[in-house]
This record gives sequence, C-alpha cells and structure tokens, in this order.
Amino acid sequence: MTDRSPADSSLADPFAEDHSRRLADLIRAQAAAHGGFLPFDCFMELALYAPGLGYYAAGSHKFGAGGDFVTAPEISPLFGRCLARQCAEILAALGGGDVMELGAGTGTLAADLLDGLLREGILPGRYLILEPSPDLRVRQQALLRERRPELSDRVHWLDRLPQDFTGVMLANEVADAMPVHRFAVREDGSVAEIFVRSVVDGWDEVAGDPDSPGLADAVYALQAQGLAREPGYKSEINLRLHPWIAALAGAMDRGLVLLIDYGYPRSEYYHHARNAGTLMCHYRHQAHGNPFVHLGLQDITAHVDFSALADAGLVAGMEVAGFTTQAHFLIGCGLDELLAEVLAGGGDGLGQMLGAKQLVMPTGMGERFRVLGLAKDVSRSWCGFSLRDLRGRLDSRA
Repeated sequence: MTDRSPADSSLADPFAEDHSRRLADLIRAQAAAHGGFLPFDCFMELALYAPGLGYYAAGSHKFGAGGDFVTAPEISPLFGRCLARQCAEILAALGGGDVMELGAGTGTLAADLLDGLLREGILPGRYLILEPSPDLRVRQQALLRERRPELSDRVHWLDRLPQDFTGVMLANEVADAMPVHRFAVREDGSVAEIFVRSVVDGWDEVAGDPDSPGLADAVYALQAQGLAREPGYKSEINLRLHPWIAALAGAMDRGLVLLIDYGYPRSEYYHHARNAGTLMCHYRHQAHGNPFVHLGLQDITAHVDFSALADAGLVAGMEVAGFTTQAHFLIGCGLDELLAEVLAGGGDGLGQMLGAKQLVMPTGMGERFRVLGLAKDVSRSWCGFSLRDLRGRLDSRA
C-alpha cells in the first residue's frame, strides 16, 4: 500500500468512521466497475463530491478555526473590501452588471463584498452564487440573512451558469479543488497514468497505460516544452480547466473573470525539482500528502497551473487582463488605505493588522496565491494588476 500517512490517521468519532467507511465502499464499487483500477481523477471526484458522502457534499465543518483550513475571507474582511474595489471598477467600466461567485464557501466573502460595494456606492444588479454543496448553500443563506438582510432581494443561488452574463465572475480557491489526473514518466520517457485500486489494508496506486482521453497528449505537450521528462517524474494535470473556462466564457457577454488560488505558471509547476507533484490534503489544520485516509472528511487539492487557465481563456475568446501575486493585487486595490480607515475607526487594530499581514506577507498567502484576470469584450488597466503584472511568466501558447 502507498504510504503517505499524516501524523494521525485515526478517527476517534464513530460517526466519522462510519461516514468514511460508506464512502470507501462506494469508491470500491466504482473501482470494481472499472476493472479494479480507478483513474485518480474519478477517485478524487468521489472523495470530494459524491452525493451525501463526499467532502464538499456532506455536512462537516470545513472552514475557519474549527474546520480543516482557513481561506482569505476568514482571515480578514479586508480581503473582500479590496475585491469590492476591483469589482466596483469593473462594474463602472461596464456601466453596471452583476457579480457571480463560484463556490462561495461560508458566505463570508459574499457578505464582505456586498459591504464593500455598498461603501463604494455601486451595488451589482444581482449577486449570484453558484454553489454545488447543499450544506454550504444553507450556511451562506443564513449568514447573508444575518449580515445583509436589506440586500436579500439581490442575492440569488444558481444551479447552473446563467446566460448573457455581464459583470464580474469570482472564483476564490475553486480551481484547486477540481479533480485532477495523475501521471508518471516511465524509464523510456513514455507516459503512464496513475490509477487507484483497493487492497486488503487500504488503497494502492498503480501506474498503467493511459486510459483517460487526452491525458497522454497533454503530458507529451509538456514534454515538448522540456518539462516533465525525467524518468520517475510524477505530477498531476487538470484536464477539466479548458472546458470549465470555455463554459464561463460562453456564459459571459461582457466582463471579467477573477481567479484567485495557489499555484504556478506552467514552467514552475512542472519544474524538474517538483517531481512528486503538488497534491495536498487538509484535515483539522494539518497538511499532508495522503488522499486515502479520512475519506469524505478531508480536503484534497492540487496547485493550479495558471498558464493552462490563461491558455483556456485565450482559446475561449477571452484576453488575459492581468496576472499577479495576491499581495500585489490587494495592495493595488488599496489595502493600505482600507487598513488605515479600519485602524482609525477603532476596534481590534492588532487583529486587523495581523490579518492583513497574513494576506500579503510572502510567508503567509501573499506570494503563494496568485490572481489571474480573463476579460471578455472589455479592455483597460485594472487597479489590482497596476503594481506588478506578471503575465509574461505565463508562457501562454494560444
């Protein structure tokens, strides 16, 4: 069995043990239906999104101090206030429009964004939330009723992408939770796909001939650029990025997509020194590399290839509006000024300063997280990308 054990792989809660066992049974049944070998992206999709059992489809507490990880909106409301300034600039350039958040977590970012847009004096016609998790949708509705009841008529939850959308689409830490394929490079340089199979004492990874459509071609394209070539090299690739961005572009008439996540440009993602990939799991604020424990109770993520996102946008008829670090984006949106306003107003000054530091410091989220803007039928300079535009590092091929 593949050994990637975190510090503690036990489950003390019998209800958690039962939940994890039922999901494991479902995954084993799916593997059996695939001849015993399940492509890793199918395993990851079931672990995260299986109805009623997957991590994002069940009712476990995920975000914040009592969950498994903390996202930027939970660290400081200044994150949402800064994004509100960027959204206000975009809405003004468009002459109005809507804001749509893809995967709204606890609803904290939506509440902070609406607060900020209200202060900026430019509310969206609608604030749309596309949320696949029934549990999270309920939490978002409760929080927004509490925080902004007077704006409830503007907030709508969607089951699918709208048509003829004009405005801003936001995806904060969404792409990292998309199922990925995993691959390995054989001794002769050929590509193997990594599958998951059930064994007596758990799960095992097996490298075999690629079965998933497009996987081998995608890896050979990387190798043609001098990447992912060394024998024994392992990594992941997200084959769902292109259709996802194409769907967003197809739904949009005019506007900007803002994608915020941790990741790298392609040349850094598939650098020879990063030869085990970027797969990471989060359980009770412990990060580890074993996706086969705590099934349905832990997050499984992979870093984002921002070059692939940019390529997908260009293929879909969009243009790259900017690419930068989270730190430079937030400062470009006026983080310093907004922090000064908060400190002048009293309250928890130390807490606000510590939160702002975590958002922008290289040792926190400032350098690890990047922001990519994809524009459709609107072209100008945006405040978030005004300080340092790194789009030249993307090496987009489209």
